[in-house]
Amino acid sequence: MPPATRWSYGRLMVDQEADRPRAADPRVAAAVIDVFVYVVVLNLFIEYLPQVLSETFTLSLLTAVLLKLVLEVVVAGKDRAKARFRAASGPAGKVVAGLVLWLVLVGSKFLVLEAVDLVFGASVSLGGFFSVTLLILVLLLARAGVRRLLGALGSAATVS
Repeated sequence: MPPATRWSYGRLMVDQEADRPRAADPRVAAAVIDVFVYVVVLNLFIEYLPQVLSETFTLSLLTAVLLKLVLEVVVAGKDRAKARFRAASGPAGKVVAGLVLWLVLVGSKFLVLEAVDLVFGASVSLGGFFSVTLLILVLLLARAGVRRLLGALGSAATVS
């Protein structure tokens, strides 16, 4: 990297190095992209499913941030339950680990519904169990699709 260049415009000193954009932490960039994807999917659900509603766009954006936080916790819990299932040695251990995994998957829908209700009250509604299950499924699929697309674009840019 070349040394920083400074120009003087009267009494104003401009540091060219300070004007260069810094590379973002990939985890932060991924989280921001996830929230953008969640906002799009959530607003499509709001538009096309009458039981999913938000009073304002700002509330849908805040709901997307809340969904991102809750789903990160849920995915971490699901991954731990899957690891416990794989590590279980006997049939009883597999059954218990399978039940824990099932509880995490089913309970996560109620966790999402309760978190949204607790934070936003009647201003935001994700419907019931089945609509929130469909919403979460579409959110996670859309997130995976966008990450795959961006990964492919990133590797194509590296090759060019």
